[in-house]
Amino acid sequence: MNSKLRTRNLKSATPNSQLSPSRGFRAIFLDRDGTICEDVGYLNSIEQILLIPRAAAAIRRLNENGFKTVMVTNQSGVARGFFTETRLQEVHAELTRLLREEGAFLDGVYYCPHYPDEGEEPYRRICDCRKPAPGLLLQAAEDLGLDLPASLMIGDHYSDVECAQRVGAQGILVLTGHGHEALSKKENWPSLPSIIVPDLYEAVRWILFNGVKG
Repeated sequence: MNSKLRTRNLKSATPNSQLSPSRGFRAIFLDRDGTICEDVGYLNSIEQILLIPRAAAAIRRLNENGFKTVMVTNQSGVARGFFTETRLQEVHAELTRLLREEGAFLDGVYYCPHYPDEGEEPYRRICDCRKPAPGLLLQAAEDLGLDLPASLMIGDHYSDVECAQRVGAQGILVLTGHGHEALSKKENWPSLPSIIVPDLYEAVRWILFNGVKG
């Protein structure tokens, strides 16, 4: 893989993780801004972090049902010079702390710091990890032993749905964050999400209601 992927695996396994029939773990990939936490526009300090209502509860339910829960996020603010990778990692550490306070955890955090036409090297580049490119999902699958076609991706941009579909996974669009804006461009979508739901909690409820288990 050509892109230099930034990875932080926070926990090696969920307590009751189960293998899919293909012997890989099922995962739920989560976008960050507008899906787990409010999109404030280039979040660059821990004081700006605000969890979306019921997001932690949704992740906790995924943990309890044996899914690998992995956050995958485009963070072009690094390339654009709005914040450093060190600051980004501080933000992610605080985000995971806030989730843990509510009994939820992430198995991994993966981010793309690149942007194709702004910033300085090594961040100004066309990469294979900026969603909808699937590099972050592929790297997570390699690190965590995931079954990508048995997995799902939840986000508030159509690029999240497309990213999932590129690896044979299902994509779910939430209407928090930029979700309504994405929905307004539905006529331009080459294919539909598996479902469109109000928020992350409802996405998880749909997953569990349909009998998908980790």
